[in-house]
Amino acid sequence: MLARLVCLLVLSCTVFAAAVRAEQARSPYAPVTDDPALPRILIIGDSISIGYTLGVRDLLKVKANVHRPPTNCGPTTRGLEQLDAWLGTGNWDVIHFNWGLHDLKHCDDEGVLVAVGEGHQQVPVDQYSKNLEQLVLRLQRTGAVLIWRNTTPVPEGAKGRVPADVPLFNQAALAIMQKHGIPTQDMYSSVLPRMEQLMLPKDVHYNENGYQQLAKTVAAIIEEQLAGRE
Repeated sequence: MLARLVCLLVLSCTVFAAAVRAEQARSPYAPVTDDPALPRILIIGDSISIGYTLGVRDLLKVKANVHRPPTNCGPTTRGLEQLDAWLGTGNWDVIHFNWGLHDLKHCDDEGVLVAVGEGHQQVPVDQYSKNLEQLVLRLQRTGAVLIWRNTTPVPEGAKGRVPADVPLFNQAALAIMQKHGIPTQDMYSSVLPRMEQLMLPKDVHYNENGYQQLAKTVAAIIEEQLAGRE
């Protein structure tokens, strides 16, 4: 009887460990083993991009190796500090990138999100433009096709952010992308009329269907740019 219980316990532990490994393998942060026959894609962005990374990876399976940094890429200030590490030493065919949602948020002196009026904007739009220009120049040095994804909408009631700030930051970013000939994926305009269907209430994040829809649009524009390289 004891031996049987031990066997069941070992089996349960084995099954649990396998489930944990499977869950870790499904993480957007999981390392990707490249198929050398396929192009390499890098997604750089905030938690919205984290939410659609797995969907993009699934949609581009057997078409591309889809990577992302194992972190929330945060504001442009974090990008300036860490971009070289995120790019690594390999070559990239397409880089799909975004900054903005963390730049325009209001935080205290320690960087903690607070209600508007209780702190300061993390990166004001003028500094955001300067930072983004530097980031674009560094990304261009990779030789990859670049795709800018603009900042997604902020719903009314979302803590620490002002909905009207998003168009201001997106306009500033658009000027830089047009200057450098970089295509923009206008996720802001595509989400704006469907916020209630795609987003969580009073939150900048998305429901499951929302992330699936975003993944489809990101995969589509990446495929389009890959086709243009052939």
